[in-house]
Amino acid sequence: MLRLRRVLPAAPPAVFRALTDPAELARWWGPAGFTIPDARGDPEPGGAYRITMRPPEGPEFHLAGEYLAVDPPRLLRCTFRWEEPDPEDRETVVTLTLRARPGDETELVLTQEGFATERRRALHEEGWGEALGKLAALLAPP
Repeated sequence: MLRLRRVLPAAPPAVFRALTDPAELARWWGPAGFTIPDARGDPEPGGAYRITMRPPEGPEFHLAGEYLAVDPPRLLRCTFRWEEPDPEDRETVVTLTLRARPGDETELVLTQEGFATERRRALHEEGWGEALGKLAALLAPP
């Protein structure tokens, strides 16, 4: 299992919006150097999402899933699967919990469960770490 904790410089409603609004998501999703030419989603239980990721070099790839639980602005749980899987990939479950902190900050705790191998978990830890850094920069006051 992967578990990351970050304190973000915005109140929970703004963080939740950045996690669920496709236009906001496209501004921070993915590791450093990646762009998001397309992000779509219906953030309600049973709704689907799909994200197209473009690395600095090489072909685009896609991830998709289903929202399992949506409780704005506190909780988001969804499945996560690559459409062009590595043989070590399988569907995982991502849970994001948000908690208000003093000074318009939010504690975000991300867990991702169900990895087939430690190598895949480590790759996701690196990717999420970079993406959450981009999210923090996006949310930072000017």
